[in-house]
Amino acid sequence: MILPLFFIFCLFSSSHAAVQDFCVGDLAAPQGPAGYSCKDPSKVTVNDFVFSGLGIPGNTSNLIKAAVTPAFAAQFPGVNGLGISFARLDLAPGGVVPFHTHPGGSEILIVVQGTIYAGFVSSANTVYLKSLKKGDIMVFPQGLLHFQINAGGSVALAFVSFSSPSPGLQILDYALFGNNLPTELVAATTFLDTAQIQKLKGVLGGTG
Repeated sequence: MILPLFFIFCLFSSSHAAVQDFCVGDLAAPQGPAGYSCKDPSKVTVNDFVFSGLGIPGNTSNLIKAAVTPAFAAQFPGVNGLGISFARLDLAPGGVVPFHTHPGGSEILIVVQGTIYAGFVSSANTVYLKSLKKGDIMVFPQGLLHFQINAGGSVALAFVSFSSPSPGLQILDYALFGNNLPTELVAATTFLDTAQIQKLKGVLGGTG
C-alpha cells in the first residue's frame, strides 16, 4: 500500500514542476496573463540574470518625496516565470508611499537605513502598524492596502521582495483623484467634500 501512495504523491508533486530551467522574458514580444514569452534560449546570456540598478538612489524630488526602483520582469527579464522580483525604496525626510496595493503578489520589506513607519489593513479592517528600524522586516499580504512613511529626520532606505515577477501597483490616491472620475461620483462613493476632491484632483492631475 505504501508504494502506490508514494507513486501518487510523486505524480502530483511533480505535476507543477517547471519543464525548463528558466523562461527569460522576451521584452520584444507581447505580454500575456502568464507573463512574457520566453526568450530564445540560444540568445540568453548571463546579463539576463543580473540587474545592476539597485545601487543607485532613486530621485525623491517629487510630490511624495519617495522613489521606487523596480527590478520586475519588465526591467529584469531573468525573473520572468520564477514568481519573484525585487525593488529599492528611497524615502527622503517626510517621504511617504501612500496607501496602495499589489494585486499580483505579496511583499516583504527590509529596512537598511533610517526608520520607516509601515502598516496594512486587512479585509476585516484590522490595522497592523509598526515602526521599523534597520534590520527589521515586515510582510504585506497580497492585495491588501498598505503604506510606508519615513518616520525619521534622515533618508530612509529599504529593499523589497515580491512573490511575483510582475506584482502590479495601484495607488489609492491616484485611483480616486488622478483620473477623469467625475467629482460627483467620487463624492458619492467616498463621502468627501466636493471642494476637497477638486483640490486633490488638481494636485494629482485628475479631471472631472
